[in-house]
Amino acid sequence: MSSFAEQCGVHDSTRQSALAHTTRLIEASGIELVRFAWCDLHGVLRGKSLMASAAAKAMQNGVGMVSTLMLKDTSDRTAYKVFEAGGTSDLPGFEYASNLMLLADPGSFKPLPWATKTGWMQGQLRFLDGRPVELDTRHVLQLALQRLKQAGYGMKCGLEIELHVYRLDQDSPDQALDPEQAAWPGLPPRVSMIHPGYSLLNETWFDMSEEPLRIIRDTALALGLPLHSLEVEFGPSQVEAVFDATDALTAADNMVLFRNGVKQALRRAGFHATFMCRPPFPNIMSSGWHLHQSLFELNDAASNAPDHAPRRNAFMRDQPGAGTLPNDAQYTLSEIGEHYLAGLLAHARAMTVFCTPTVNGFGRFQPNALAPQSVLWGRDNRGAMLRVVGGSGDPATRIENRIGEPAANPYLYLASQIHAGLDGIQRRLKAPPATDAPYGSLDTRLPTSLNEALDALLADQVLVDAFGSAFVNYLVRVKRSEASRYEEAVDKIDFQRREYFSRI
Repeated sequence: MSSFAEQCGVHDSTRQSALAHTTRLIEASGIELVRFAWCDLHGVLRGKSLMASAAAKAMQNGVGMVSTLMLKDTSDRTAYKVFEAGGTSDLPGFEYASNLMLLADPGSFKPLPWATKTGWMQGQLRFLDGRPVELDTRHVLQLALQRLKQAGYGMKCGLEIELHVYRLDQDSPDQALDPEQAAWPGLPPRVSMIHPGYSLLNETWFDMSEEPLRIIRDTALALGLPLHSLEVEFGPSQVEAVFDATDALTAADNMVLFRNGVKQALRRAGFHATFMCRPPFPNIMSSGWHLHQSLFELNDAASNAPDHAPRRNAFMRDQPGAGTLPNDAQYTLSEIGEHYLAGLLAHARAMTVFCTPTVNGFGRFQPNALAPQSVLWGRDNRGAMLRVVGGSGDPATRIENRIGEPAANPYLYLASQIHAGLDGIQRRLKAPPATDAPYGSLDTRLPTSLNEALDALLADQVLVDAFGSAFVNYLVRVKRSEASRYEEAVDKIDFQRREYFSRI
């Protein structure tokens, strides 16, 4: 009898070898629990913990998971009426909180450095008949990368992530764990800052923050993540982590693993990390997630080289375009790079909800705040939405998207860039001149609320078709649930404190 992995069509000799290796590793290392994890719509890891003795079988036959996990908003309320007739009529396979199967990738196994004798594996959801669940966000990115590959390109991404780290208050009871105050969602923990802020890259502030920063460093490196630097950011208790560039799918996987691993490791040491854009305190600074991206060519002479050989950066040009000025796109970018840049601009309002998906994140789009406000690009301009970095002959030439908040689902963030950029390439769109006034008053503005961003997505037929109307309708329904509850909340700050601060 064939296994579920074989039924799904994913079990081959490479997977069989990885399964055997992981099984031996679990047995030899004394692992007692294995977490089978999956990334939900909001970028949060969920899953089941199995006894080590059950892991090998589960890698072959999957683990059952309730399908409503895919239908939750950020408070864990189910946005669909799954027990009413027709409640999931547009989502076949999700009726009555039925089961889905989580199939892990045995090659993704990692011992968790903060949890005793505990391993971890990444999985993706399948229907019981083996079909991939097309609403699964990692699958959404995989489909986008297939489109990109058909066009002759791969994608390379570097991550620049800001977050806030606080010390848990040890002198007063944790209200988040007080059963008398349990709520849905509950109160956040009481915290204090790890540094006072307002002194960018201050070495003394870094020294004050050394203990939690060391935990972040040790956790990231133990997980095999390509951490490049850790810095004290400008805001109170704010820090930044920068990662070397990798292929797009690896970058998205790394973001999920980093975000969830850092929160867990720091909590055990008495700290609280939040990837919420704007924590609910006075005088904070917003956190962003700046995504550095470039394409590399698959159909050039390098395509016959080994997989580890460098590919030519499709955005790089050898010298400025003939007749161009520094504010012209092709002064810095190749023709393909300009088309891709123009595609990002053309679909900027529609893709905002994939980059900034919470009601909290839109407070970041303010003038003179090192955050974008309008649909513009600039050469090495940190006030512009898109910052073009590099120059002639520079293999690191790239486009930095500054829309993102650190709470974004990385698979959707990256997929939105691919679909928008590909449209620019396919239609050979031209970019306007670079801005020298990113906070000018006459430019097209980014959405200022979650509902406005959702409306912008629905109005963009190119992105709706690229993601698929079924996925877009699903995303909009779940996010409307979040936005509606925010609009109905009497205390908007308390809503964000409960909804995001302790959960994201």
